[in-house]
Amino acid sequence: MTNYKVAGYVGKMLRVDLSKRRIWEEELDERMLKKWVGGVGLGAKYLYDEVSPGVKWSDPQNRLIWTTGPLAGSGVSGAATFNVATKGPMTNLAGASQANGFFGAYLKFSGYDGIIFEGAAENLVYLWIKDGKAEIRDARHLAGKDVWEAEDQLRKDLGVKERDVSIFAIGPAGENKVFHATIVGDRGHVAAHNGVGAVMGAKNLKAVVAYSGKRSFDVHDPNALREKNNALFEFAKTFGTIYQWGTGGGFSGLYGWGALPVKNYTTNIFPEHEKMNGQYMRTHFQIRPVPCYQCRVAHVKEVTVTDGPYTGFVGEEPEYEQLAAWGPQIGNTDLGAVVMLTKEVDKLGMDCNEASWAIGWAMECFEKGIFTKKETDGLDLAWGNVEAIKELLNRIARRKGYLGNLLADGVMRASKKIGGQAADWAVYGQKGTAPRSHDHRGMTRWYELLDSCVTNTSTIESTWGGIHPKLVDMPEPTDHFSHEQVSSFNANYNGIRVFDDCLGTCRLAHPHPKLVLECFNTITGWNWTLQDAFTAGRRIVNLLRVFNFRHGMKIEDERPSKRYGSTPVDGPAQGKNILEKWPMMVENYYRLMGWDPKTGKPLPETLEKLGLKELIKDL
Repeated sequence: MTNYKVAGYVGKMLRVDLSKRRIWEEELDERMLKKWVGGVGLGAKYLYDEVSPGVKWSDPQNRLIWTTGPLAGSGVSGAATFNVATKGPMTNLAGASQANGFFGAYLKFSGYDGIIFEGAAENLVYLWIKDGKAEIRDARHLAGKDVWEAEDQLRKDLGVKERDVSIFAIGPAGENKVFHATIVGDRGHVAAHNGVGAVMGAKNLKAVVAYSGKRSFDVHDPNALREKNNALFEFAKTFGTIYQWGTGGGFSGLYGWGALPVKNYTTNIFPEHEKMNGQYMRTHFQIRPVPCYQCRVAHVKEVTVTDGPYTGFVGEEPEYEQLAAWGPQIGNTDLGAVVMLTKEVDKLGMDCNEASWAIGWAMECFEKGIFTKKETDGLDLAWGNVEAIKELLNRIARRKGYLGNLLADGVMRASKKIGGQAADWAVYGQKGTAPRSHDHRGMTRWYELLDSCVTNTSTIESTWGGIHPKLVDMPEPTDHFSHEQVSSFNANYNGIRVFDDCLGTCRLAHPHPKLVLECFNTITGWNWTLQDAFTAGRRIVNLLRVFNFRHGMKIEDERPSKRYGSTPVDGPAQGKNILEKWPMMVENYYRLMGWDPKTGKPLPETLEKLGLKELIKDL
């Protein structure tokens, strides 16, 4: 393959066969990069080509693909994101998840645009990368350690300081193949969805270490990039409340829309919300900035709890999803306890969303007598009992005890195993994953409920943080509870946020798609239009969809569970019923996506238009 020196890219992928302990490099050409861009695009392409139908998520033949993109390490503020793609255990289909921090930049500084892991090591190992060199090293001394302990031990072993390296690892949950295990690094940044940490555990891969270094790739127009980067930052400062209050700044606003999850969707009433939002946290707790790589928005903070039973506890400031997961969803009203549980779940290496839906369901089962202290092995799972939840998290991570092992497979499988009425109380999409920590039945969140059910990545695909049509010159829907308008918007909007996930950049620092595209063009020199970006994103969506059909996806699973799609009994969205016209909603979405409205499969003309003609035979 001819190696082109493409601005924004190193031009190399690192291949690691853990079974044979073999490492080699593979060059990337410009045609490949222009078609798949980076991040989730490259990950999806390699996943499709190399993971055949019939390969299980835990098989050595499965791939674990880490890819970054052209913005990472380029000088764009906070651009150090990387994507993980694999076939995951929660859905047995494709999964794609991103993490911020430092790794995406450090990987490129170490000489690579991505890493493709295959095989499985005989014993626990980690991958060391520096200056274009890589080694598989023994990690048996890290067995059983949580992510923080593993990071500390590796830095000690290597004799490096905190920011000399970026380390992403699995905790006990990944080692024990908990289905919702995550990959965590740089003190709390997480690739969270579809059990990517379980796949890493199945490969006996404990961690990956990448060193800081100098930029080893070109930027097409550095002067223009500085100007575009400044414009992007100035917009990010005004976008919502993130710059001032973090993602928790929207907590009370979501409550006002009926979109805050409370006690497993049994109610929408949570009067304590004002003492759990970002505004309260940043005006009452001690705050210290700990930004991601070169991030000027710097929304990531370290907090010290200053009141309540957890006074003095130090942890990363919970993001909105963690505030919701470990606050109202489990009936907890103590903000300090949210900080404690957030750190605990990250250290163990589990998805806060799936873990909290599973625990919230178990707490409802305990309240209604389905579970007793016999099933909980003595734990009192009353709403808000945070110390019991902490202990249960540790049991889940180690598959310890009846309930720990049950919930380790996620809320869908746990609820179906129990059966009866309890099966109806679980919140999840029928493909296998629980949603992000919102009440998607509320105002402006039907978009995300539909997205969570029809996604091809295992998590939201077309939407993000609500909807932002004006940023891409689209009209605003007039009725957020209209089945037709919601499904039409999702179909028309799908593509641009997937394109974002190709770039190696953080949406919180870079929320404006057109300004991000301008940075992309100044880095690569490609002069793409907004339509080009949409097309690239939709190409990836369709590739993943064909992958999922080949691997057994059924469209009857593209719907919410009974509780997830239920009608709210109180609050601002009381009486609003998304399931009333669900079949019409999904068929409208399929049609506008260029898919057969009855089978959900991409039509031949859609694939051909996207440059995917070769996939037609696979359907």
